[in-house]
Amino acid sequence: MDVHEQVEAYLACQPEPKRADLRTVHARVLAEFPGCRLWFSDGRNEAGKVVANPGIGYGVRTITYANGSSREFYRIGLGANATGISVYVLGLPDRTHLARSYGESIGKAGVTGYCIRFRRLSDIDQDVLLAAIRDAMALEPGNH
Repeated sequence: MDVHEQVEAYLACQPEPKRADLRTVHARVLAEFPGCRLWFSDGRNEAGKVVANPGIGYGVRTITYANGSSREFYRIGLGANATGISVYVLGLPDRTHLARSYGESIGKAGVTGYCIRFRRLSDIDQDVLLAAIRDAMALEPGNH
């Protein structure tokens, strides 16, 4: 199964109305960044152990570890959680940036150093969410 099929299967197995909300965010990100690299993570590590919720990724960033090794990973993550939806905005140099820049204006959402969580898409300002995504995608031009 290619990544598009994995993403579609993931979206299809979500309950409504979460499925529709995830599809809307997914479509908006792809419309904004049509050439971005698309990822799907089933939440398992190399050993097959579940370490995270499954999710969709967009863009590319390089993670460099303390031991000097590095790997590519997505810049934006989208996934379902127990109570709603999480959008991960990765690679921001300042862990207070998301909350400071978008926390007050996004609506009914929890905003941490790298994650925006909300129950329903109708609870937030979608344009503010897209602005936060644009912010992160702009950090490494050409890598989306």
